[in-house]
Amino acid sequence: MRKLSTEKRAMILHALVEGNSINATSRLCGCSKITVLRLLADAGTFCAEYHDEHVRNLQCERVQMDEIWSFVGCKDKAIKAGAGGHGSVWTWVAIDADTKMVVSYLMGERNQESAQSFVSDVRDRIDSRIQLSSDGFGAYREAVYNAFCGSVDFAIVIKEFGWDGSPDTRYSPAKCVGIKKRVLCGTPDEKHVSTSLVERQNLTLRMGSRRFTRLTNAFSKKVENHAHAIALHYFYYNFCRKHQTIKTAPAVAMGIADRQMTILDLVKLIEAEESRLGRRITDYLPAVDSK
Repeated sequence: MRKLSTEKRAMILHALVEGNSINATSRLCGCSKITVLRLLADAGTFCAEYHDEHVRNLQCERVQMDEIWSFVGCKDKAIKAGAGGHGSVWTWVAIDADTKMVVSYLMGERNQESAQSFVSDVRDRIDSRIQLSSDGFGAYREAVYNAFCGSVDFAIVIKEFGWDGSPDTRYSPAKCVGIKKRVLCGTPDEKHVSTSLVERQNLTLRMGSRRFTRLTNAFSKKVENHAHAIALHYFYYNFCRKHQTIKTAPAVAMGIADRQMTILDLVKLIEAEESRLGRRITDYLPAVDSK
């Protein structure tokens, strides 16, 4: 079997993290769709493990949490109509307000169980008392209480939205007409009670991962591939992409990386892991045709 070169792998992954779909990446890089999917799976698995191992013992002061919606296969209303698919999938995200580091992410449902797993993971990765901000979703309250046991300064942001019902704004977000801040635990600084940074990061995810782009047919068809794409995105965001505000990668600003990495560095790390495990990524014959 013919093995992809290091540079070709880097080209494929770079195309994916810059917002290209699987089919577009296949055309741009001159390889099969199955090759792209297999490389995505290996890279996503490695990136998730790398994040879990290295993004720990963080010294944070202010952390913002939010969740972003997407779907796999089809939307919920299509499932009710008899279509096959997974339906809604939520990505929970926590970001450090100072270094812009994504501290934790989790793919799951928008329910109490996922909220608890997510907030507990945030707590396990941070070694300092923090000020925590989230939106008004009720599951956060119990999850934060159970995870931090009161050792946190926690407040929520409740936004009030209005929509005039005009068909011209059908695909536009509702207009925010008011914001309320409510302290739930500790003594948070009210001027830093915000979710604007994590919401901006959600936009970065929608722009950087084609699977999250609305009103296209590039949505994920398999939950596993969706998870791999998310892991690859957040590795690239944390370790490779220079943030416009801090002028370096968030991992460097946080102090858990000594330099800004490149996609080529990621590929070399993957190949070193392959060498350790005794397996290689190659051009496979088509086995599955699912994105």
